[in-house]
Amino acid sequence: MITDFKNKTAVLTGAGSGFGLECARIGARLGMNLVLADVQQDALDQAEAEIQAAGAPVLAFKLDVSKANEVEALGRAVQKRFGAPHFVFNNAGVGAGGLIWENTVQDWEWVIGVNLMGVAHGIRVFTPMMLEAAKIDPAYRGHIVNTASMAGLLNAPNMGIYGASKHAVVSMSETLFQDLSLVTSQISASVLCPFFVPTGITQSHRNRPADGVPVKPTKSQLIGQAMSDKAVGSGKVSAADVAQKVFDAIAANQFYIYSHPKAIGSVQVRLEDIMLARNPTDPFSHKPELGVELKRLLRAD
Repeated sequence: MITDFKNKTAVLTGAGSGFGLECARIGARLGMNLVLADVQQDALDQAEAEIQAAGAPVLAFKLDVSKANEVEALGRAVQKRFGAPHFVFNNAGVGAGGLIWENTVQDWEWVIGVNLMGVAHGIRVFTPMMLEAAKIDPAYRGHIVNTASMAGLLNAPNMGIYGASKHAVVSMSETLFQDLSLVTSQISASVLCPFFVPTGITQSHRNRPADGVPVKPTKSQLIGQAMSDKAVGSGKVSAADVAQKVFDAIAANQFYIYSHPKAIGSVQVRLEDIMLARNPTDPFSHKPELGVELKRLLRAD
């Protein structure tokens, strides 16, 4: 666990908006060195200017987390500027909805590339740096936080590609926690599973590679986009609230980080389905109007 963040280094992907930017703001207030990484240059520039104005040492780095060589270059830049980081936030993510058979190869490659391989590259590049730092300095403490989603613990209809990527992140994070505990007591890990929180996730297609944009979204994808926009936009828990939960979890060495703890009831129902070999329960059964509306829209001519 890290209880004193002053002069420690944080590497934040997806730092141009949402949870990444809010964590940068908290890190600046705590006296950290901030490495800001994002695929969107204008958002990155704005974040860099804001965090520098707050007095924090900043390294801004434009990258696509799905590209192994770009994350490796980030690792070298961080090592050169600040040395091994103490807090790594594998946070960059994109969203995509629609009926699962309607997702194109490009949809799969984009979402899995960012949401899954982006986290994998972050783990692969930074964990060895942190382990080396721990070996050299017994006082060193490190923590890796991977952003998954409640969609990594549930299987909501009409968003299968996103859920598949986020289930994988939960699995990877649990394994990372276990693997780290085998080799060190100085570094640990957490997984962030936010529910509907107002961030830029529903507009992530703005950064989609041009060659992967479908000519025309399907009906189910348009419906999914509209419902996601509404749910995320009306969220009562802010990105700043969630960022504070991330720092609190690091200080407490808490693995699971939830934005909406009450939503865990739906996870329990899913796990009971598995234990009892019961057919999957609608994860929104506590809000049946959502399922009714989705079915009505999909079946309408």
